[in-house]
Amino acid sequence: MLIGNLGKDCETRFTTNNVSVTSFTMATTNSYKGKDGNWVNETTWHNVVSFNLSDFMKENLKKGKKFYVEGRISKRDYTDKEGIKRYVCEVVSEKLIPLESGSETSVIGGGDISTTEPQVETDENSDYHFNNTL
Repeated sequence: MLIGNLGKDCETRFTTNNVSVTSFTMATTNSYKGKDGNWVNETTWHNVVSFNLSDFMKENLKKGKKFYVEGRISKRDYTDKEGIKRYVCEVVSEKLIPLESGSETSVIGGGDISTTEPQVETDENSDYHFNNTL
């Protein structure tokens, strides 16, 4: 479970099987008192991936918006164009809830969504095997 703010607008691509894959970054902040007694804010950035989101949800995943994300940590690897094996750790979301009150992203009529992760092929040039449709 994470609660944080999006670092940029989401990006959606489609696999060769026409599955939408939406990705975004989210910042979470942990506050604690340092040895000197002053408060320290520590920000961690998370890569989040969601599958088959509704258009409404994709339109509201904008930079600065606060969201609750529930999901699991996924580790995968791929080989880049230079032949170097790369490792990726990301959150695969199973539930997204917008936390902005008084805005169009508030949870009204199904703002709480669940996503199901399909099987996605990978190739050496990409994190996922996408077709050219956006």
